[in-house]
Amino acid sequence: MFSNKNKKDNTVERKSTSRNVIGKGTKITGDFISEGDFRIDGTLEGTLKTNGRVIIGQEGYINGTVECNNADVEGRFSGEFNVSNILTAKSTANITGNVNVGQISTEPGAAFNATCNMKGAIKELGSKDSDAKKDKQKSA
Repeated sequence: MFSNKNKKDNTVERKSTSRNVIGKGTKITGDFISEGDFRIDGTLEGTLKTNGRVIIGQEGYINGTVECNNADVEGRFSGEFNVSNILTAKSTANITGNVNVGQISTEPGAAFNATCNMKGAIKELGSKDSDAKKDKQKSA
């Protein structure tokens, strides 16, 4: 009785902690969708969508579109980067393109040549501008 319950719990745990790896010297082109984490030590050209973390190793390179919860970049990225939580750019990172993040952490030495939008800041600015317009309308 207890052994069946444990098997179900282990299956669920494996799905949530799965990691996909593109190894050094490997080049892959295409669109990828996954629930698990991705580590890129080779080259990926295309689209990557995951509910997990994306890690670009020091020799890794992504050229395309990435949508993920969290990202750690040590290598190169070029394209559209959509990170719903935290993007961490390590000192060896080189990021170009358009970046949309919840929060960003950049180490000294990282090359960050991108247009960056922080989701929380945009909402706050938008609501403040609306409040200011309402106040001007009331006073007029």
